[in-house]
Amino acid sequence: MSTPAPASFDVLVIGGCNPDIVLSGPDVQPEFGQREKLVPEAALAVGGSGSITACACARAGLRTAFVGATGDDLYGRFMLGELSRSSVDTSLCPVIEGSATGLSVVLSRGADRAILTHLGTIDRLEAGHLRPEALARARHVHISSYFLQPGLAELLPGLVSSLRPLGVSLSVDPNWDPSGRWDGGLVALLPSLALFLPNAAEAQAMSGRSTPAEAALALAGRGTTVVVKDGSRGCVAARDGQLYRQGPFPVASADTTGAGDAFNAGFLSAWLSGRALPECLRYACAYGALSTRAIGATGALGTPAEVEELLAKPFL
Repeated sequence: MSTPAPASFDVLVIGGCNPDIVLSGPDVQPEFGQREKLVPEAALAVGGSGSITACACARAGLRTAFVGATGDDLYGRFMLGELSRSSVDTSLCPVIEGSATGLSVVLSRGADRAILTHLGTIDRLEAGHLRPEALARARHVHISSYFLQPGLAELLPGLVSSLRPLGVSLSVDPNWDPSGRWDGGLVALLPSLALFLPNAAEAQAMSGRSTPAEAALALAGRGTTVVVKDGSRGCVAARDGQLYRQGPFPVASADTTGAGDAFNAGFLSAWLSGRALPECLRYACAYGALSTRAIGATGALGTPAEVEELLAKPFL
């Protein structure tokens, strides 16, 4: 029997590839009637849950590749350039001629935000873009923004079937469902996933439960490990009927955009190194907290050394 080739990547992330225009301040509520308001902070930053997660994984020391579609335009070139500068392999990213790269405008009030998104190429991933021989080179495949990519959702059952026998584990962060239906085949897929990583609002909407803990237990009952991000309250996880909690880490926060994606990266880095679930939650919360120190999702991603320093502080 032949021995499988060593993995080229620790993590291969599949998801949206679009920039964020982040407008930040205490009052970012638009007023129609042609009224103009001034905001104190603005930034053009890496956006898209998948892109942010990939940058955060690379920052955490994981060999990282990314698959996300862009157009051949200014925003697409910006995104691919920023990902490459973050040591993310973008060689598998399709560039779709004649199409516009997606774009999100993030209105951030620090602890809360609203997002306006133009899909552009975000939902344009197709079967030909997800080459099985390339995906099989990863130890783990992480899928983000499930509900924004119906084409990818249709491909996932076959993708899972092809990768699991090769020992490639999978995780999904669903992100928000603009349709409000909260399924799209994802519930049936949960038993095939190693990890399911929603935030509290997403988990509660999918499960019909009223608290993050109840939602985590209900979703984990379908046969996977569920980790629910709960913002300033930390996180809660469920596996095999058992509940785990981790509180937040105090840092001077400027903007929470992308904190959940940094959380994902922190969890994956600990999980892939073989740490126990409670330790994975500590690392995830630490990476998520450090990412909020600057405007934009990737401006203040924590390094492994910074995370270890945070974890060693006595208030923890």
